[in-house]
Amino acid sequence: MSTRPNFFAYAAPQRFYPLAGRLLPWFWAAAALLAVAGLYIGLLLAPTDAQQGEAYRIIFVHVPAAWMSMVIYLAMAGWAGAGLVFNSRLSSMMACALAPTGALMTFLALWTGALWGKPTWGAWWVWDARLTSELVLLFLYIGFMALHGAIEDTRRADRAAGLLALVGVVNVPIIYFSVKWWNTLHQGASVSFTKAPSMATPMLLGMLVMALAFWMYCIAVALLRLRVIMLERESHTAWAREVRLADKKLRRGT
Repeated sequence: MSTRPNFFAYAAPQRFYPLAGRLLPWFWAAAALLAVAGLYIGLLLAPTDAQQGEAYRIIFVHVPAAWMSMVIYLAMAGWAGAGLVFNSRLSSMMACALAPTGALMTFLALWTGALWGKPTWGAWWVWDARLTSELVLLFLYIGFMALHGAIEDTRRADRAAGLLALVGVVNVPIIYFSVKWWNTLHQGASVSFTKAPSMATPMLLGMLVMALAFWMYCIAVALLRLRVIMLERESHTAWAREVRLADKKLRRGT
């Protein structure tokens, strides 16, 4: 008899729900510890930039948020596509759970970019190729959530929003390669797989640690939201009713 774990068993919401609950504290703790370490390195240990001065330190929030805005969209579209292909309830739930966090990361990237752009470019906003395509990404997230919420039938909503998510994937490479394809104000990538980093080691370390912190936070928030979505969609099932009843007893202290 094989003793290997059957990961496909967790495709069932009633089995993934407790697993997500067990993983949540670890991701929350990792996010908090990495954020403290990343901010300490970025704000206290990293040297002042010779050209931008102290204003450059916004990158320790801006860059991880921008990275996560694209990563989450790809993950959301991947889960939505899996839901369409395999008719998987959990996959569609995961896509819905990721959308608000992706929208938050995109808004944070745009907002911090504006804070950085004012002292650097002299303007809060310019219709730069990367900024514009990032704004389109925010609209895609909002459109995904709005379309899903506008359709009462959950399965039809999953399919319609999933198709929109898949179509919107084309915007992600546009964001990433925009500084190479067009003459833009936005600076090029400071971190590349093909070239040595163009920043001091403490700067790079602080940015990477903050990126990990953002990653852990996004996973934790998505899992927390996923558990709520599971209970809402599976409210007609016995396991969901048992979970709600157990939560009520826990709150009452009985």
